Amino acid sequence: MKSKKPLVEVAVATEEGRVPLGIMNAKQALALPDDLDVEVSHPDHEPGNTDHFIQKDELRRHLDKS
Repeated sequence: MKSKKPLVEVAVATEEGRVPLGIMNAKQALALPDDLDVEVSHPDHEPGNTDHFIQKDELRRHLDKS
C-alpha cells in the first residue's frame, strides 16, 4: 500500500554537486520556502537511494495526480 505522505530526499545543487539536506515527507518538502532552491527525490523512488531528482513544482503535480 502506498503511503499518503511519501518520503523524499531534499537536496541543494551546488557547483561541487548535489548536497543532501535530509529526508522528509513530501508535504514538508513542499512547505520549504520558494527562495530555497532545492531538488527532491522522486516520490516513487527510495529516498537517499536514488539519483532521480525533480523540482518542487513537479513534486506538487505528481502529488495532485495521486
